[in-house]
Amino acid sequence: MGRILAIDYGKKRTGLAVTDVLKLSINGLETQESKHLLNFLTTFVNTEEVEIILIGWPTHHDGTETALTQEIKNLEMAIKKLNPVIELVRVDESYTSVEAKAMILAQGVKKKKRRQKELTDKVSAMIILQRYLKNNT
Repeated sequence: MGRILAIDYGKKRTGLAVTDVLKLSINGLETQESKHLLNFLTTFVNTEEVEIILIGWPTHHDGTETALTQEIKNLEMAIKKLNPVIELVRVDESYTSVEAKAMILAQGVKKKKRRQKELTDKVSAMIILQRYLKNNT
């Protein structure tokens, strides 16, 4: 039994969230600069028991791929090289940023902290993970 790691990939920053080993709780991880993401993932999957990696899959309203799609495909290939045993799952990330901003506002987070995009990225990854767990457990 292992953890599930969710990735909300962006050009500059990547939001991350992970379950506990029993998959009972979701925790946001520190947002990573995308250029350092593979280094982080290498360390994380070598020290934590990761069973599944979820990757937020961006699409336009009509279902077509976005500008980030190729970068995410490259990330998937790099993760497979890193550890071919870990299952990779694409999860629709539509409106996760909007939903994350609304959740942050509803929690009463101060305006200065709400402006930090890292927080939105982290919460978006948590939403991706929550959607997956809701539909697959």
